[in-house]
Amino acid sequence: MNLQAVLNNFLSAPVLFFFLGLIAVWVKSDLEVPPAIAKFFSLYLLFDIGIKGGEELYHSGFTPQILMIMAACIFMAILVPLIAYRILRYKLDVYNAGAIAATYGSVSAVTFATAQAFLSSQDIKAGGYMVAGMAIMESPAIIVGLFMIRKSTAGEQNALSEKPAHGSGMGEVLREAFFNGSIVLLMGSVIIGYLAGDAGEKELHGFVKDIFKGMLALYLLDMGLVAGSRMSALKNSGMFLILFAILTPLVNATLGIGISYIMGISEGDALLYTILCASASYIAVPAAMRMAVPQANMSLLLPMSLAVTFPFNIVIGIPTYYSVINYLWN
Repeated sequence: MNLQAVLNNFLSAPVLFFFLGLIAVWVKSDLEVPPAIAKFFSLYLLFDIGIKGGEELYHSGFTPQILMIMAACIFMAILVPLIAYRILRYKLDVYNAGAIAATYGSVSAVTFATAQAFLSSQDIKAGGYMVAGMAIMESPAIIVGLFMIRKSTAGEQNALSEKPAHGSGMGEVLREAFFNGSIVLLMGSVIIGYLAGDAGEKELHGFVKDIFKGMLALYLLDMGLVAGSRMSALKNSGMFLILFAILTPLVNATLGIGISYIMGISEGDALLYTILCASASYIAVPAAMRMAVPQANMSLLLPMSLAVTFPFNIVIGIPTYYSVINYLWN
């Protein structure tokens, strides 16, 4: 592991703002980011990632390699929750195992954005099509999680209700899986960036390129505040789940690096694919699972993904994964 890369990543402004948020919680400061502002930061990052991805796709075009990478993204979005579910069933009930497995099969847009910022700081290029890969990895994980719960509870009355929380049917859950706001904005931005081409890139340059790291830093400040508030719940999770939240991204990243090596993609694309494999959702999947599986304990799921896996990936994971990729590729 390249300790210098880890140190440089740790000392980057966005990551330091994440720790500022943690410290603010630990010293019981009244620092807070209003929910509406935090929502704006989230929308901005999805918009920014999507637009830049569409612009890159406009210049690179569609190739057989891109289709292969998209298939690899779907493959991992299905494989990870299947394996995670089996492991989690040693300690957890069906509902919590299914919900957490879906969380770790899905992705984190903010972790992806942090990896993009890391590549930018290293002056390493990556293909914009990886954004599309991120978008298509959300839904399969949710569906696999629900499938595993249904399969394991077949014949049990009300095991996975056709009318879960809030009176929503399974059709509503699937609609949330495929058409939730984050996916619509992300994919819509990719399409707009692709269609607008060079003209759109010039029109949005200042908003998309110049202020990205500043917005990311403020969003990570909010994530630090949220993660800090969730850490107290970790003591109720037990050592098994804490270790799972650390070891799972390492195992998934290893698989991601191996698949990237076999596909022969660039170092930048390999890191982004690896971080997609290693990250965990803390927005889309919890929302869908809360709706579909009211029996699942959100106080287990959210601290694991947000207070353990997320900071592990952005501080240690990204530079470590890149160090391994750089060594293997050279």
